[in-house]
Amino acid sequence: MNASATAQNAALPLALCESAADPLPPRRSAQPLPSPAVLRQRLPLSDTLAARIHTDRNAIRAVLDGRDPRLLVVVGPCSLHDPVAALEYAERLAELARELDDQLLLVMRTYVEKPRTTVGWKGLVYDPHLDGSGDMAEGLRLSRRLMLDILACGLPIASELLQPLAASYFDDLLGWAAIGARTSESQIHRELVSGLDLPVGFKNGTDGSLGIACDAMRSAEHPHQHFGIDDLGHPALLQTRGNPDTHLVLRGGHGAPNYDADSVGAARRALQKQGIVPRILVDCSHANSGKDPLRQPAVLDSVLSQRLAGDTSLRGVMLESHLFDGCQPLAGELRYGVSITDGCLGWSGTEQLLREAARRLRG
Repeated sequence: MNASATAQNAALPLALCESAADPLPPRRSAQPLPSPAVLRQRLPLSDTLAARIHTDRNAIRAVLDGRDPRLLVVVGPCSLHDPVAALEYAERLAELARELDDQLLLVMRTYVEKPRTTVGWKGLVYDPHLDGSGDMAEGLRLSRRLMLDILACGLPIASELLQPLAASYFDDLLGWAAIGARTSESQIHRELVSGLDLPVGFKNGTDGSLGIACDAMRSAEHPHQHFGIDDLGHPALLQTRGNPDTHLVLRGGHGAPNYDADSVGAARRALQKQGIVPRILVDCSHANSGKDPLRQPAVLDSVLSQRLAGDTSLRGVMLESHLFDGCQPLAGELRYGVSITDGCLGWSGTEQLLREAARRLRG
């Protein structure tokens, strides 16, 4: 071995040691955020709106309990990304809600968090500028401001509760909430729901199974002690009293629908077997529509036919709807009023669909 090779070999361990000693960038960093209490103080809920939310929640409970014969309809964009378009949609929906109030209880979707199977835009809360900058402080502010503005239009609002630690920023505004198919099995989400003073629907699993949602409802109706944060953002042991207003949302699974009469009957029997009062909503989107938003009317038509045939366990539906049909990628210049997540039914189709539903229910 020549002298040059010997020198190189001798230097190799030293180079490795120097490389290992170089500091690596941390895998995690932190950006301070306002506490829920601070955000609520900056964007307060007026006494008048608080009283109306209380009334809205009781109205939704009455429909779910069967004391009110109307159909609950949770309708609106798959996700909110443009406040101007969202408010235009809300104003249209509020006007329609007043016209159809004798048969339909309309609640607007105000989803600001989106679950992702792998990666993608996670919602207005996390990326309000739609550019990956992650300005969550602004996302929290903008989301609460937008929810308050939509409430001022006269509509109850609904959202999916995805991140339990974020729920306290908005849960005082919601009339109804959902726990998604990916999180219904989560103990943390079940504990969260047990402390909420509003109706919450648990979706069946992504594989179409019902057991997870049934277990979730049974868990959430009981009191819990669990770790969380208080309104000031401090770590705390939270104690809940249990939530009696949970129910099942059928959303299909693995590409197969479960809104047909046989599937609804199976769900009703599964709930009764576990001692759960059968209160069922059908999600007209997702696997029930084959992810084709233009097939949502056919799903609603089936639900209405089952109700009119005497199935009183069907208490409501969910629809994904925006100002215009379809969806678009989050790239380039965005088209106004078009979803950037799941495809939606446009406003003209939505209005026609809801008017026809009310007409059929009137008989």
